[in-house]
Amino acid sequence: MTRERLFGWGRTSPSMCEVLTPTSEAVVAQDLAEATRVIARGLGRSYGDAAQLSGGVVLNNRSLGGIGAIAGDGVLTVGAGVSIDELLTVTIPLGWFIPVTPGTRQVTIGGAIAADVHGKNHHRDGSLGDHVLEMRLVTPRGAFTVSPTKEPELFWATIGGMGLTGIVTTVTMRLLKIETDKVLVTTTRFSHLDDVMAAMIGGDDDYRYSVAWVDCMTNGNTMGRAILTRGEHATRRDVSSPSLLAPTPARLRVPFNAPSGLLNPLTIRAFNEVWFRSAPQLREGEEQSLGAFFHPLDGVSDWNRLYGRRGFVQYQFAVSDAQAECVVRAIERLSSSGVPSFLAVLKRFGPANHGLLSFPISGWTLALDLPVGPAALPEVLDDLDEMVIEAGGRVYLAKDSRLNPEAVRVMYPRLPEFLAVKNRVDPRHQLASDLARRLHLVGK
Repeated sequence: MTRERLFGWGRTSPSMCEVLTPTSEAVVAQDLAEATRVIARGLGRSYGDAAQLSGGVVLNNRSLGGIGAIAGDGVLTVGAGVSIDELLTVTIPLGWFIPVTPGTRQVTIGGAIAADVHGKNHHRDGSLGDHVLEMRLVTPRGAFTVSPTKEPELFWATIGGMGLTGIVTTVTMRLLKIETDKVLVTTTRFSHLDDVMAAMIGGDDDYRYSVAWVDCMTNGNTMGRAILTRGEHATRRDVSSPSLLAPTPARLRVPFNAPSGLLNPLTIRAFNEVWFRSAPQLREGEEQSLGAFFHPLDGVSDWNRLYGRRGFVQYQFAVSDAQAECVVRAIERLSSSGVPSFLAVLKRFGPANHGLLSFPISGWTLALDLPVGPAALPEVLDDLDEMVIEAGGRVYLAKDSRLNPEAVRVMYPRLPEFLAVKNRVDPRHQLASDLARRLHLVGK
C-alpha cells in the first residue's frame, strides 16, 4: 500500500489516499473486505473527484488486465484495467474497433463502464453500456456475474454508477467490425449556433459520427459559430492504400504546469479565431486516421497542465430536443460573462439506456472546458445549473467537481432506485468516493 495525492483530470480538489493495486478478482475481494471505505480508480480521467477518496483506500485497477480472443461476431472479454488505447492496439490490426469511445483512449474499460462513456455516435449507437453483454463485479456481498438478463438491476446500476456498486474485474462486450484504420470526414463551417444546430438535426442521422466545435467567445451575428465534423469508417474501396495500423503514441508532452492565466479571454479568443478561419467552408470525404478523428488531444500527453496549477472545470450537460433553447442560453451566458472556454463540444444524443445514473438523454449535450480563476466563474456555473434544472436536464457526474446534493437529486430522478440497489449489495456503504460524499450519496 502506498499513500498518494490524487486528483481528477481537472487538477482540482486533491485528496490523500491509500492506494492498493490488486492483481486478481480474489485479491479485490480481500481488499474490499478489509477496507472501511474504498473506490476503484483507473487512469484518473474523471475530471473531478469521482475516483479519489480522502482518508480511504483506492484500488488501482491497472493490474486487472488480459485481452481475450475475439470471436467471429466480435465478442471479447477484457480485463477492467485494460485501457482503450491498449485494447485498440490489439484489435485494430485484427479489424475491430471499440463500439463507443470517448475523446481519449487513456481510459480503462472499468472506468468507461463506471461513467458509461459516450462518443460521437450516441445518436446512432448509444453509450458503451449498450454494447456490454456481461461483467464480473465484486461487491461487499460477494462477486457476481451481471448482465441485462442476469442480476439486471445490479447491471444497470453499475453502468454509469460511478463505481459505487462494486469493483468491475472483467467485461464482455461486442466490438465493431472495420475494414481500415481511416475515417471519411465531412467538415462544414457555420457562422452562427442556430445554423449548426439545424444542420445537426437535419443531417446527423446520415452519419455514424458527428461532433461540433463551438466558439463561446463570440456574440451577436457570430454567436456560437461552429465547425461541424461528421464521419464514417472507410471501407477498403474508399481508400487508395488500405491499412489497419494501431494508433501511435503521443509525440508531444506538456512537461510542467503552464503559468496561471495563460488561457485567458485574450489568448482563447485569438486561438478560436485562428481555429475557425483555418477550417474549410465545406470539405467532404477527407481521409483521417482513427486517432486523429476520435482522440486528437491524445497526441499531447498531460495537456491538462496547460491550465496551470489552479486547473480547470469541465461542465457538461444534457437536455432534451424540446429544451434546445437551453444550449443557446448557456452559450449566450458564457459569451457575455467573459469567462473563457478553451474547448466547447456539441453533440446529439439518441435514446437513453436503462442505466440508473447513466448521463445521456435523447437530445443535446454541450461540454465546456473552463479555466479556474475568473471571478465570475462560480456565478456562471450556478446560473448554468439553474438553466439545466429548469430544462429538465442533467450534468455529467464523471465531469463534475462542484454540484450540490439537491441539484443531483433533481437531475437524476432514478437516484432512489440506484440507492436501493446500492444498499442491497453494499449495506454499510463501503464503496464511496469524494464525489459520493459531496453529493450525499453515502454517509460521511
